[in-house]
Amino acid sequence: MVVAVFTGSDAAVNDAGHRQADGVTWLLFAVSIGALLVRSRWPVAVAVVTGAACAGWALYGHIGELLNLPVMVALYTVAVHGDRPRTVRTGVVAALASGTVSLVAGIDVAQPQGAPLLEMLWPLVPLLLGEAVRGRRELVREYADRAERAEAEREREARRRVEQERVRIARELHDVVAHTVSAMTVQAGLALDAFEKRPEVARAAMRQVRASGKEAVRELRATVGVLRAEGGAPTGPAPRLRELTELVERVRAAGLEVDLRLDGGALPQVVELAAYRIVQEALTNVIRHAGARHAAVAVTRDGDRLVVEVVDDGSASAGPGDGFGLIGMRERAAAVGGRTEAGPVPGGGWRVRAELPADRGAPE
Repeated sequence: MVVAVFTGSDAAVNDAGHRQADGVTWLLFAVSIGALLVRSRWPVAVAVVTGAACAGWALYGHIGELLNLPVMVALYTVAVHGDRPRTVRTGVVAALASGTVSLVAGIDVAQPQGAPLLEMLWPLVPLLLGEAVRGRRELVREYADRAERAEAEREREARRRVEQERVRIARELHDVVAHTVSAMTVQAGLALDAFEKRPEVARAAMRQVRASGKEAVRELRATVGVLRAEGGAPTGPAPRLRELTELVERVRAAGLEVDLRLDGGALPQVVELAAYRIVQEALTNVIRHAGARHAAVAVTRDGDRLVVEVVDDGSASAGPGDGFGLIGMRERAAAVGGRTEAGPVPGGGWRVRAELPADRGAPE
């Protein structure tokens, strides 16, 4: 409507001595304005139609400064809704056409329409403006896409961290509860069997059950404290290799003979924690599944590796069961850059062997 008002006002009044507005003038006006209604769908076709109408006015002898507004809008649309190669092609064609029409119209009428070289420049103005607007829009879209991708990546990273934390918590709870409850079950069974004939044995077993229960409560409180503490800061020290002696004593109290060889030296805390939990889970499996009478635990340094090995003389066919014990051991070893193997021993028994990096606490 704005283009129609300005173009129509210029078409209605022409300079004296030139052709005044008539039916051809208004026909070309109607074609130009009507074509602009569909410029978004067919921008190139509309540019051709409005350009032909503008050339028709010039060749018909109708002079006006604003008669090229429709074609300028059409050229702007071509650039905004297209791409750079199409804009360049359109600019070349429009400039040549404008210069040719100016040259022909200047010969046919008393006063020339303008210098052909100057007339070749005005079609480039809306094309350059449209190219600038389109480029800015593309830049804004690119920034928006980058921000969206970055947000999606942050969400994926957050979900990954949450999943890792869930696995870690589940592993900690499993290690604490499975080992302690298994030992308590064995002690409670021993106390029940000796309750009438050997009450002193029953009392000793129940004292061990109480001690194991207190230990389990302490570790569970520490784990829950990590979850409830602001920022997830630990509320107590993590188990270290030197505490394997206490762990072995509790297992011995459950009736399993355990030999311990501990020679690890100074190690990163996360490696010691992984080694402790692997031994704890391996002994838990011995108590629950193997039916063994004897187990050997060795934690030794082999160059830049810490070798953790737990061997029992139980039934190899019993294995570690279908729980999460072996999965947890493998995950703990992998978390610090190590590996775990488990399987039957020739001649009977079961062996768990883990190799952990002794010089670093996490995989590269």
